[in-house]
Amino acid sequence: MIGNQEVQRLVSGGGNVVAEDGSKVGSIGQIYLDDRTSQPEWVTTKTGLFGNSESFVPLGEARIDGDDVVVPYAKDKVKDAPRVGDSDGHLDQQQEAELYRYYGLEHGGPADVSGEGTVGHDTSGPTTDSAMTRSEERLDVGTQQHEAGRVRLRKWVETENVSTTVPVTKERAVVEREPITDGNVDRALEGPAISDEEHEVILHEERPVVSKTTEPVERVRVGKDVVTEEETVSDDVRKERIEVEGDDHLK
Repeated sequence: MIGNQEVQRLVSGGGNVVAEDGSKVGSIGQIYLDDRTSQPEWVTTKTGLFGNSESFVPLGEARIDGDDVVVPYAKDKVKDAPRVGDSDGHLDQQQEAELYRYYGLEHGGPADVSGEGTVGHDTSGPTTDSAMTRSEERLDVGTQQHEAGRVRLRKWVETENVSTTVPVTKERAVVEREPITDGNVDRALEGPAISDEEHEVILHEERPVVSKTTEPVERVRVGKDVVTEEETVSDDVRKERIEVEGDDHLK
């Protein structure tokens, strides 16, 4: 937002009003102040074929680029703005309301013109009573939400070696010898008396078999928690001071 300290430089700098696409709209004419806040509210610029028309542009979202004022409107938008007749350095409420409606803005208050910078606002003077108003600035502190960072969940696959113990059984050959008794003599005498023979016993053993299955183990999500912290902000504020000057008749 353009402040009061830049008004004089813009008025006397010979700059231009520039549209949002960088095209020149026209030269800077006058800057009008808000009656209530004394802040710059409107800038006029010469438009038309020979620069014989004066268009009003709001300064609420304008910015300064060197000696130029860059406004967030197209050149044709400014050129087609409602014409204001002899404003006599001041916009009445009807004129200003019409301009606000055209630019799609909320209606403010009457604006006053400045060609030499800002003028202090006071209720005292030759057309008012004898009291003088003392004013001071106060800090109006609010908050705005800004992006402070981002948190992402990312999943990847990694491989690790896992060892486990499993029992296995194995068969071993055991030679058993038994003496000839009345109970086994008949089987012992079966077959020839003397011969070559061979008996084979097959041995078995268990071996570990590994297979893999996939199963879900947990669900992970990122939530948000709001914490409130105290931050200290500071800025300079202006205060008017009133002192009394005079002769010894003062009590």
